[in-house]
Amino acid sequence: MKTDLLQTPITYLKGVGPNRAQVLQSELGIATFDDLLNFFPNRYIDKTRYYKISELERNAAEVQIIGKIIHIKTVEQKKGRRLVAKFIDDTGEMELVWFRGHKWIKEQLQLNVPYVIFGRTNWFNGVFSMPHPEMELLSSHEQGLRIHMQPIYPSTEKLSNKGITNRVISHMVQQLFAETRGVFRETLSPDVIGELKLVSRSEALFNIHFPQDQKKLARAQFRLKLEELFFVQIQLISKNLLRKKKIRGLPFERVGEHFNTFYQEYLPFELTGAQQKVIKEIRADLGSNAQMNRLLQGDVGSGKTIVALMSMLLALDNGYQSCLMAPTEILANQHYNSLKEIIGDMNINIALLTGSVKKSERKGIHESLEDGSLHILVGTHAVLEHKVQFNNLGLAIIDEQHRFGVAQRSKLWHKNDIPPHILVMTATPIPRTLAMSLYGDLDISVIDELPPGRKPVKTVHRYDTNRLKVFRFLKDEIKKGRQVYIVYPLIQESQALDYKDLMDGYESISREFPLPEYRISIVHGQMKSEDKDIEMARFVKGETQIMVATTVIEVGVNVPNATVMIIESAERFGLSQLHQLRGRVGRGGDQSYCILMTGHKLTAEAKTRIETMTATNDGFEIAEVDLRLRGPGDLMGTQQSGLLNLKIADIVRDNDILKTARFYALRILQEDPDLALEKNLPIRQTYAELLRHRNIWNYIS
Repeated sequence: MKTDLLQTPITYLKGVGPNRAQVLQSELGIATFDDLLNFFPNRYIDKTRYYKISELERNAAEVQIIGKIIHIKTVEQKKGRRLVAKFIDDTGEMELVWFRGHKWIKEQLQLNVPYVIFGRTNWFNGVFSMPHPEMELLSSHEQGLRIHMQPIYPSTEKLSNKGITNRVISHMVQQLFAETRGVFRETLSPDVIGELKLVSRSEALFNIHFPQDQKKLARAQFRLKLEELFFVQIQLISKNLLRKKKIRGLPFERVGEHFNTFYQEYLPFELTGAQQKVIKEIRADLGSNAQMNRLLQGDVGSGKTIVALMSMLLALDNGYQSCLMAPTEILANQHYNSLKEIIGDMNINIALLTGSVKKSERKGIHESLEDGSLHILVGTHAVLEHKVQFNNLGLAIIDEQHRFGVAQRSKLWHKNDIPPHILVMTATPIPRTLAMSLYGDLDISVIDELPPGRKPVKTVHRYDTNRLKVFRFLKDEIKKGRQVYIVYPLIQESQALDYKDLMDGYESISREFPLPEYRISIVHGQMKSEDKDIEMARFVKGETQIMVATTVIEVGVNVPNATVMIIESAERFGLSQLHQLRGRVGRGGDQSYCILMTGHKLTAEAKTRIETMTATNDGFEIAEVDLRLRGPGDLMGTQQSGLLNLKIADIVRDNDILKTARFYALRILQEDPDLALEKNLPIRQTYAELLRHRNIWNYIS
């Protein structure tokens, strides 16, 4: 069918009109025929047939089954109890579960009598279960009426108030199929359809709105999810390939004196295998005549700074300057100090530019940047100011890039006639599924091992009632000359939340650890930055043994002598925050500890977070759990939320489909980068249309 018909405003669909069209657009974003066609039901009520337990599929449908209850039991759980019935038919067994109304339900249930049950199935631990099913004795059910499989569309209060019910939307979709004759142009190549045995697009769209049965629904869902994720990947991969082809990179052809001297004489420790692999990948990029655009992921303490320095030395060997940009002054200072320390007396000119640098010093920095005598500039947003002009910027490294906006990053690009190579670093592990979607147009390197001599941090969970034991442990560690962090979630007491706040905590710790034997620093977000810096400096120099703080110390404090991190009210923190805080200790050679303090009342999600933290130090494993708990939008923060505005796929649940989609997108673009082959015509046409009509595809990394 003609695709331009699908761009017809929804007002012109029979039965809609201007008033309904306005509500559909404001509430559901449905402005055209195409939007309505791609407005999918989020669940289904299936009363078309009776399923056997052995036929159940893991999809979002509700089903009815005939069978008998053979056993009923009450199961104690952490919060209350649940009633569980074993339900069988002649093909298998499943569980029926009730969390409420046990007494009444138990009295009603009859054993070994045929029932018809109806509800949504869950798959857990290898068994299907149905929570709170609708139940009817088969004898009374046979006297009633049977209805067909019914799609249920997402709705809002305003739609209901305006009379746009589920039935009305279903009629609109039926009308749309009548006006288009239900024939829709294919979007994928015959190769992909054949190899994956996909149903046609027309069949998939019909069965997503009007499923004939469970199998057809499952095949329609698979086809449409794959298609959606496939075009996301086509967008990201083609952007990457295009950039490599179009954007000429500065050629770093030599590995010269600076790199070799540092490697042979100044390297403070032997590189890990992971660091060597990453440096190799970066060297290949820098010598490839295409602009490097690489994401370097490495857990807290994995040695990203050394990799960054060695990349900057390669730039210097090829006659180019480098800059390293960090989101905060604390982090920029730390990078600057550690780079100065590592390069020692090598003849390398390095400077720090932040908001605090005095005007007189700035002038000197600007001049030496412009005449090329300054080799490496470390800084914050101050680096982006127009006054900051490089002689020949060859490499820009951005640390924790999600804290910088797109416009800010593009300013770096324009600091040179030919865009510099870009290396983006993050200590926030990004799950692979999310990296494939968010950063699919960047090449990704991962440092996944810690430097030798680093002992993994031991993490334990303690309740508030164990506090005195914990304090005794702290005193033992301080006696050994070690230092301690104690982190609180709140600055002032919140009446709504029963948590230890910072000021209260500071007072009780001062009583338990009195002067002159113990000295305590305090740091929080409401202090002036110079006061904060003084307190931080006292702790770094070892003048205080305990640092009481809020999460301002999450990123960028490096005190190798600190061996204990206590996180108060740990249930209030997200997983990635807990992991980042834990990364503040374990930076020296001594065994370090992270103690998660909580009350006894914990939600199921808080329990999962605490258990994950005590079970593993692997940031990627933690990030995967975090992704399952919070979903992709929350994990990446608001600035990326539009990015994952998918119609039917879910990058967490449909991880396998995402991998399949990426595999095919990559294979097709490697063989046919311009999608010029006859067989790829459907892909080329669809991709062009998506770029024209759907702004959600225009991702920016």
